[in-house]
Amino acid sequence: MRVLGVDPGLTRCGVGVVEGVAGRPLTMLGVGVVRTPADAELGHRLVAIEQGIEHWLDEHRPEYVAVERVFSQHNVRTVMGTAQASAVALLCASRRGIPVALHTPSEVKAAVTGSGRADKAQVGAMVTRLLRLAAPPRPADAADALALAICHIWRAPAQNRLQQAVARHQGTAARTSPAPRASRAPGTPGAPSAVPHASKGRTA
Repeated sequence: MRVLGVDPGLTRCGVGVVEGVAGRPLTMLGVGVVRTPADAELGHRLVAIEQGIEHWLDEHRPEYVAVERVFSQHNVRTVMGTAQASAVALLCASRRGIPVALHTPSEVKAAVTGSGRADKAQVGAMVTRLLRLAAPPRPADAADALALAICHIWRAPAQNRLQQAVARHQGTAARTSPAPRASRAPGTPGAPSAVPHASKGRTA
């Protein structure tokens, strides 16, 4: 499985490609950052991010794209920029028909370090160890992108089994549930007769 991890951001958008399967050593195929100038117009920055991600998709041909799920922060401006960069990544992947998975920061930290509250230094250290790198990738956005790819490789088999189990359960329920009985208008074959009840006469 080859996964492109994307740590979205307007100024620095981390990207990293990891290949492998769960339970076996993983290999880093590339890591970097797509940068845009903070003083540029928003539209131009989004175009630059799109071009950067498209370049990575062309070069590495990933089977999946893993993007960090945007979550609420106190800094609304930062959240908006992150969400906009995330949308660009989803667009680039979906346009090519590449499945996209969203993982929260805590999910990524828990998958890579064992703790959903790990800091960036711990994530970088574990990424370095898991991918057998000489040093942690810099900046931290690049390490986070690799962590996203690792997280997806490790979580995808369990997610697929869960989805298959849900699909089987839904299929079984659909086959075993009785079909609704169609109501028929009075007078049609098989419909109950609309015969009024005879009233009992009163005897004198």
